[in-house]
Amino acid sequence: MTPGPISALLEARWFTHLAAALLTLPYWTSGIAKLFDLDGAFAEAAHFALSPVWLVVAATILVQIGGSLLVILGRLSWLGAGALGIFTAAATLIAHPFWQVADPMLRFHERNTFLEHVGLIGGFMLAAILSHRKRRP
Repeated sequence: MTPGPISALLEARWFTHLAAALLTLPYWTSGIAKLFDLDGAFAEAAHFALSPVWLVVAATILVQIGGSLLVILGRLSWLGAGALGIFTAAATLIAHPFWQVADPMLRFHERNTFLEHVGLIGGFMLAAILSHRKRRP
């Protein structure tokens, strides 16, 4: 049984919004940073040989900020969480292929980053599940 104060906290709407803001923090801050540094965003996409660069950057910003807002606001959370989860899976495979790294220390760090991103994907899966369950009769 969950203690009363903890139960009250878990039921608090503000706590849900805070949790969603923290889960999506890396995404909405990255999207905002890209908006204010488009040259850097274009350079990042080009570095990973993604093209057309302008479309990749526009889609990235849209998913990062738009998906985050959907999760934080609790409106179509499944869509925002799904978009951010798919984005994270693709970006992680592109940016952190630890299995291709020869140096053991670098491979260790890339593997940790890869697994942290997989954990974020799990967080988005839970966010979508909880949003769905909350809306069921």
